[in-house]
Amino acid sequence: MRTFFGMILGALLLAGSVYVYDSMQTSVANGEVATTNRTIVNWDVAKADWEALRDRAHKDWVRISSK
Repeated sequence: MRTFFGMILGALLLAGSVYVYDSMQTSVANGEVATTNRTIVNWDVAKADWEALRDRAHKDWVRISSK
């Protein structure tokens, strides 16, 4: 159980630290600055994918629970 908790905590710390690092970087999409200071994660795409996953899970839950 402690190992599982450690893996979850490690994943959360990794995601949080990447988000903090990316939020400190400039997000200029063109020019020289973009090649040197690009963010690690495209957070807009990640947010859209998360919302799509959440909506699909909700629809599936409603479909399964209505039976």
